[in-house]
Amino acid sequence: MLKQTSPVAIVTGASTGIGRATAAALRKEGYQVFGTSRKPAAQGPQGVEMCLCDVTDAKSVSDLITYVVEKTGRIDILVNNAGLGITAGAEEVSVDLAKSLFEVNVFGALRMIGEVLPIMRRQKGGRIINLSSVLGFMPAPYMAHYAATKHALEGYSESLDHEVRGFGIRVLLIEPAYTRTSFDANALSPDRVLGIYEDGRAGAEAVMEKAMTSGDDPETVAQTVLKAVSDRTPKLRYPAGKMAKQVSLLRRFVPAAAFDKSLRQQNGLPV
Repeated sequence: MLKQTSPVAIVTGASTGIGRATAAALRKEGYQVFGTSRKPAAQGPQGVEMCLCDVTDAKSVSDLITYVVEKTGRIDILVNNAGLGITAGAEEVSVDLAKSLFEVNVFGALRMIGEVLPIMRRQKGGRIINLSSVLGFMPAPYMAHYAATKHALEGYSESLDHEVRGFGIRVLLIEPAYTRTSFDANALSPDRVLGIYEDGRAGAEAVMEKAMTSGDDPETVAQTVLKAVSDRTPKLRYPAGKMAKQVSLLRRFVPAAAFDKSLRQQNGLPV
C-alpha cells in the first residue's frame, strides 16, 4: 500500500454535470480524485482518474473502494452525486420503476457509504457529501418519486451524521435548485402513461426545461461542495445557488398556505 500525502476524494457520477465539475474542483484544491461513471467515460476532468462503478451493484461498489484503498491507503471525501430523475404523475409510475429510481438515488448512496465508513472510522475522520435537492425539503407536482428519494436521503443523512460524528466523520447535504446539466435528458420515463395527466406532465416538463436553461452552472454547486468539505464547523445543509437559498428561506418562514398557493401558481395549477 502506498503512503498517501494528498487527501483522497471519490465522486460518483463524475462524467458529466455537477459530478464532473465537483471532481475538477476537488482536483484543483489538491485532492487525489477518483471519479466514477456507470459506463466507460471518454475522458474525465484533467487529473481525475475515472473508474467504472455501478452504484446499484454491491460488488461493483466494493471493487471500487478496494481499488482506491489499495492504491492510496485512505479515503477522505466521498461525494455521492450519481442520480436519476423522473417527471410523471405519481399514478403513472409503477412500484418497479420507483424501485429503479430508489436503487440509484438512495440505495446507491447507501452502498457507497457502507463501504467507506469503516475506512473513515479507522482514519478517525472523513466527510460524506450527499447531493440532495431543494426537493429534499419541499414538494413539486409531477416529481413525487424524485422528491421522495431526496426526502429519504435527507432523513438518512441527518440521522447518520449524529451516529458517526463521534468518530470524526460528518455527513452533509448539498441542496441545488435548477442546474444546467443533462439531468432532464437522462431522466426515466413513466411506464404506465395516463391521458388524464398529460397536460399536467407536459406543463411540468416545460417548467423544468425553461428553468434548466437559466439555472445555475454546475460550477456553482461544485463550489458549494468545496465549502462543505473545508468548513471547520460544517452545517448539515448547504443550499447551492441563489434560487436554492431563496427557496430554503421561503420554506422555513413563509406560512404554509401562502407557500402552497405560490407553488401551484408557478406550476400552472388551479389555486
